[in-house]
Amino acid sequence: MVPTAHAREGLTIRTVEDADWPAMALLAATCFGNRRPQEATDMWRAMMPAGSAVVACDGPDVVGMAAYLDLELTVPGGARLPMAGVTWVAVSPTHRRRGVLRAMFAELHGRMGDYPLAGLQASEAGIYGRFGYGPAMVEHRLTVDRREARFHTDVPDPGGVRIVEAAAHRDQLADIWERWRLQTPGGLATPRQMWDEVFADREAFRDGGSAYFCLLHADGFVMYRTHGNDEKKKIEISEMAAVTPQAHVALWRVLLGMDLIETVTVWTHPDDVLPYLLTDPRLVRTVGVEDTLWLRILDIPAVLEARSYGADVSAVLELSDPVLGGGGRYALDVAGGRAKCVRTDADADVHTELSVLGSLYMGGHRASAFAAAHRLRCNDFGLVAALDAAFATDVPAELGYGF
Repeated sequence: MVPTAHAREGLTIRTVEDADWPAMALLAATCFGNRRPQEATDMWRAMMPAGSAVVACDGPDVVGMAAYLDLELTVPGGARLPMAGVTWVAVSPTHRRRGVLRAMFAELHGRMGDYPLAGLQASEAGIYGRFGYGPAMVEHRLTVDRREARFHTDVPDPGGVRIVEAAAHRDQLADIWERWRLQTPGGLATPRQMWDEVFADREAFRDGGSAYFCLLHADGFVMYRTHGNDEKKKIEISEMAAVTPQAHVALWRVLLGMDLIETVTVWTHPDDVLPYLLTDPRLVRTVGVEDTLWLRILDIPAVLEARSYGADVSAVLELSDPVLGGGGRYALDVAGGRAKCVRTDADADVHTELSVLGSLYMGGHRASAFAAAHRLRCNDFGLVAALDAAFATDVPAELGYGF
């Protein structure tokens, strides 16, 4: 195989072949420190379009790999955009600092064609900014002391929650999830093979916990595991989707009403109303914060015009992207919640990186914060405030699932 133009001398970057997958599985296990069941690998492979996986080879050895999935992302306002979900990115510890990742990413992003967006989850946060990716969403890990939790008297008790076997209600759970993801920025379309893996509930993914328990409401559900022994048990929520505020309250009333459970833990968006439901909000403790989805905007006009906005703004944006060669200068005009965006030669009002635009896009970060950090440069403080208001969202973003 002739090396691509992106490869350094001695390396070949090429399309993955069927015979490469055992070597890729070994590389993944080495780099990530665990081995995944073959069935899980098959699920992800089924979501990869033709030509969407590449390997870096040093002679016969696979020393790097990267791929993308065919995903659909809900953006603020409810529009859905195709997204290349970058995954299975690894470089062998034997070949670090040799430009392997840069060569693979140049090749992989050149194959993304008509995808307007690329997204990934960063195992190491210092790597992907230089490739134009910005952290667009944040999740908080909340732990509630269930034994002391009491609901405010004004908080309703909607009821309607049932204890069920998840697999027996597959279609209803999938329908609730679909309704949730269509109204939630960050929601992802979930193919059938992914639901197959969820309901397989494999021991390898339980992290020492129980098999799934499930609480079902007409407009929401929770799937969770219990951990610990009879004297000290806790609930770890794996999946929670509530289409209405009433379903959210109803599910939490049941979760916090369980005997023999000390704590209930969930990953959720920073604006979750759970602390406001309780007489003692200190019982809800934030014990972790993580970025989730990182975004690289590939088609800047299409992506900026797809979402809705919270306020009017007009600005010329100069976006730098030195490694992968995107970016450029664009006139953004937002009126009545909708945007027009075109390339322009006009003088720029705002100078920043493509990765910063990725961070602003889902409403999880503020332009003024990047301005204070000198990563967004603008001499008009009023314009920065207008960008804050425009990119803000009423519905907090949540990543549908990890990939």
